[in-house]
Amino acid sequence: MKRSIYFIFLLFFAWTFCPDYASLRAQTTKTRAQLEKEKAAVQQRLKEFDEILKKTSARKKNTISELNLVSKQLETRANFIKTLNSEVVLLNKEIKETDIMITSLEEDLETLKEEYAQMIYVSAKLNRGITVLTFVFSSSTFKELYMRLRYLKQYSEAREKQVEQIEKVSADLEQQHEKLAAQKEEKQQALQEEQNQKKELDLLKKEQQSIVNSLSVKEEEIRKDIAETKKQQEELNRLIRKVIEEEIKRAEAEAKKANSKTTKSAGTSIPLTPEAAALSSSFAENKGKLPWPVASGFVSKTYGKHAHPTLKGITVTNDGVDIQTNPDENVRAVFDGVVTKISTVPGMGGTIIIRHGEYYTMYSRLKTIAVKSGQSVKANDKIGEVSTGNDGVAEVHFQTWKGLQVMNPSIWLSGK
Repeated sequence: MKRSIYFIFLLFFAWTFCPDYASLRAQTTKTRAQLEKEKAAVQQRLKEFDEILKKTSARKKNTISELNLVSKQLETRANFIKTLNSEVVLLNKEIKETDIMITSLEEDLETLKEEYAQMIYVSAKLNRGITVLTFVFSSSTFKELYMRLRYLKQYSEAREKQVEQIEKVSADLEQQHEKLAAQKEEKQQALQEEQNQKKELDLLKKEQQSIVNSLSVKEEEIRKDIAETKKQQEELNRLIRKVIEEEIKRAEAEAKKANSKTTKSAGTSIPLTPEAAALSSSFAENKGKLPWPVASGFVSKTYGKHAHPTLKGITVTNDGVDIQTNPDENVRAVFDGVVTKISTVPGMGGTIIIRHGEYYTMYSRLKTIAVKSGQSVKANDKIGEVSTGNDGVAEVHFQTWKGLQVMNPSIWLSGK
């Protein structure tokens, strides 16, 4: 009897430290969720590019704008392939973990079955030639009677729990086999998608090279475009600098006349009322979180100095970012503010400057303007519609300034 009771205690110990399979299965959930989110984001970007291409009518073939779009598609599709590759690596890891889980469950199931068989054997051996009633009432003392009854109860419960554990592990094992089959199928789909994307990537590379080859014989025309763009950029800069300088003088004069308390922004010399200072602080706190000036699109020309995509040794400068989008796309304010200036710049179309305390945002290449000078606007309010160039490309030019200091707009806009 002592040997049998010891055996039951061993079973209780095994149940207490039985692996938590649900916890093990949840270990890769976060990584999977992050990967799916990244994959969905890249697919959405590729869909946006396709829509922009589809809606851009009367496009001239082999233009810089077309090269920018193809280059951006190449970059995004390469990222998609990288994401798919990460998915395959993750699936391989999950398949390996599932295989280990199945092996562990099979070993546990075999052990449980052996333990249950041992319990049946011990029970049969104890009952050989003696009934349960005889075993109980043959006790010499009441204490022994109580202990025998307690032992029988525990032994009966142990057998029931052992059966439950066998059933649970069997169910888990079946689920893991189904999961393994699904993972292998998902891996095959990911590998196939990766191959399809690589084919698309190769086609895009050929298209990109074809455009580059075509543009290489248009050097004189491209140089003229660069010179014209430089003039337009300088005109925009003169406009916004003039506006900011006038506002500084006006603010200083009003503050002096009213003898009111103002603060000056460090490095910008802009007197700020408490309200303007609060707005500036709020704008600064949203760095990297501002909505894009258009709902759909991609940065076709980045901020700063960079090499021309086709002319060797030629450097171009951009004091903002150019965002290629759909024709007639709404242009929106990126933050609360006041419309300070509405103008038309040759080659850049309608231009709007909005003040956000000590900060300014400028929106150019608009075909229509939906606000008035002095009007207060909220973030995401429509301020106009993007214009479409002679090459059929719809592109908005966007700049950010802090006082008289131009800034990189990309670090202020939310990621896409």
